[in-house]
Amino acid sequence: MKQSKKRVIFLEALGVLFFILFMLPLLLVLINSAKDAFDVTQYPLRLPEDWGQLGRNVANIWANPNVQYSRSFFSSVLITVLSLLFIMFLSSQAAWVLVRTKSRLSIFIFTLFVATMVIPFQIVMFPLLSWFRTVTDFTGIRLLRTYGGMILAYLGFGSSLSIFMYHGFIKSIPYELEEAASIDGCGRIRTFYTIIHPILKPIHATVLVLNSIWIWNDYLLPLLILGKSGRVMTIPLAVSNFAGAYVKQWDLILTAILMSMVPVIIFFLLAQRSIIKGMVQGSIK
Repeated sequence: MKQSKKRVIFLEALGVLFFILFMLPLLLVLINSAKDAFDVTQYPLRLPEDWGQLGRNVANIWANPNVQYSRSFFSSVLITVLSLLFIMFLSSQAAWVLVRTKSRLSIFIFTLFVATMVIPFQIVMFPLLSWFRTVTDFTGIRLLRTYGGMILAYLGFGSSLSIFMYHGFIKSIPYELEEAASIDGCGRIRTFYTIIHPILKPIHATVLVLNSIWIWNDYLLPLLILGKSGRVMTIPLAVSNFAGAYVKQWDLILTAILMSMVPVIIFFLLAQRSIIKGMVQGSIK
């Protein structure tokens, strides 16, 4: 009994330690966002003397004409929302078809999607740019430095994991529900949107949050497709513009990072119950 109690105390202390280690970077960003550039570099661990500096840093970021944070914020929201919608609807439908179609071809296609999850992005990033240029040459449709190209890239890279998660969740849905809908005269499309789609709400939340964190914070893919000086620019690209070759505005960099974290944190807190439910139910089968 005493050993069990000691083990519980040890695990709780270990959990608190890990919590502090994980939250320490966020705390450093928060306290240094309320300082000027001198205090950030000279006293990074000291609490700010004037928390009003945080508001002034935010105002400076929004008013900076070289960074155009407001336009970058709008671009990030638009790219993230549209990418998530396409990933959610197309991946859920693809996973449903793969689960309900019992054939070697469906198994092969699903295995192909799973296999693409282990391919490092660095291997395909330059062929991706070459392919985008080729598509533009043949069709006249611009994919580089556009919203459409950015959304298409995220749809391609985000579908594999999303289909894998939807696939596991849909396998736990009884097929008898679809048979009953078919007897009542529902077609396949109507069956999916009236029967299956409402059941997928927990896994929808999981897929949306996981992909939104990745898309919102992604830097390398927007850098390749959009560049740092184009009309379309995401928040990570805008934040990087505060770091010049000789001067780095750490007060504005940390404040911009804090501002970019807020929407994702709020979204995660609102959807965390559905995320846990979706991940647990999706791992049953």
